[in-house]
Amino acid sequence: MPTYDYACLSCQQRFDVFMSYSEYGSRPVHCTHCGSENVKRRVPRVRVARSEENRMESVTDDLSGFEGLEDDPQAMGRMMRKMGKEMGEDLPPEFDDVVDRLESGQSPEEIESALPDLGGDVSGDEDF
Repeated sequence: MPTYDYACLSCQQRFDVFMSYSEYGSRPVHCTHCGSENVKRRVPRVRVARSEENRMESVTDDLSGFEGLEDDPQAMGRMMRKMGKEMGEDLPPEFDDVVDRLESGQSPEEIESALPDLGGDVSGDEDF
């Protein structure tokens, strides 16, 4: 049975009602908090699925290419934050730390010297 979202215009509370498709529109709806019939159906938020390519395009559309980002840490930080959000994946806390530092104006070189263990061994090989 579908769930329908409502808001009570009398007590301002939100509530859900379970009813079949055939009941919707023919069965009166009462607020579950105060019993009022003065209710309004709420339309829930809609999420739109976008491809990874489409999400990345929206990041780069705001920038006139990537030229000059290495000279502007704040712009680089904004771009990285936007890309992180558009990826829709959980990123490690270090990502936020680096982006915060960039947005505050710290250069990549300053960040690298302040956080020497940040890069780690990118080759995947470990010395034993």
